[in-house]
Amino acid sequence: MFFLSDLELRRRIKAVQNIEQVTKAMELVAAAKLRRAQERVLAARPYAERLAEVLGRLATSEAARQEELLRPAIGGRPGYVVFSADRGLCGSYNINVLRKAATEIGKREVALVTVGRKARDFFRRRGAKPVFELVGLGEDPDLATARHLAAALRGYFLSGQMNEVYLVYTEFVSALRQQPVVFRLLPLTAPAGRPAAGASGDRRAELLDYIFEPSPAEVLKSLLPRYVDVLVYRALLEAKASEHSARMRAMGSASDNAAELIHELTLEHNRARQAGITREISEIVGGAEALK
Repeated sequence: MFFLSDLELRRRIKAVQNIEQVTKAMELVAAAKLRRAQERVLAARPYAERLAEVLGRLATSEAARQEELLRPAIGGRPGYVVFSADRGLCGSYNINVLRKAATEIGKREVALVTVGRKARDFFRRRGAKPVFELVGLGEDPDLATARHLAAALRGYFLSGQMNEVYLVYTEFVSALRQQPVVFRLLPLTAPAGRPAAGASGDRRAELLDYIFEPSPAEVLKSLLPRYVDVLVYRALLEAKASEHSARMRAMGSASDNAAELIHELTLEHNRARQAGITREISEIVGGAEALK
């Protein structure tokens, strides 16, 4: 059996203690970033819901039939936008969303867009060449970045390079639960905006009594690109909040494992010291007996 020396044990304990300090610090930083990201996700949802409500009112108008963003494209390939992190140390966050994307894509010929360094490297290693790459998002994605990405996706769709556009990202449910999802971005699915059949007359009038200026067609034409921007922005926020949550839990688990390892190494160190002291006492007693 191999036994570590006293010096080696002390070196290992010190090294693990340093690692524990780093993982605890990273856990605290991730927790702080998660709070900010969660607040941004919750703040963005009401705007998206109200915008979807307005679009739902216009979805049944004649103008909706003329909008290209609402009609299926002819030709082209399906487009998949995969959202990942730029860095690791976040548990299974990256592998889960990349596995979801790989399963959805399968062996089909698709147009690939990657957001995050991990997604870009994952598909490059498999011989896929993304048509658009976005890396270095930082800790707080802004609306300008979302608009840049959304504009590129609209361009691919309207030019016929993509007949559909899907977003593959991790939806933030809670600090303890995140799940990879696949969401069809384009062609847009007009949100349901008509009142329920059982709604009261006053409620139906409240929902339908709107006057659009300058015209429903102009309003719809202006709002549809913004709606795409909002959906892409929401996906960015959801993915970033999920990343912070996954990193916080991963670093918490790493800190717990380090503490457990420190405990085991300390016990081994104490046993080794006790055995050494016992051996020295035995040698002293043996020497005294020999002198007699």
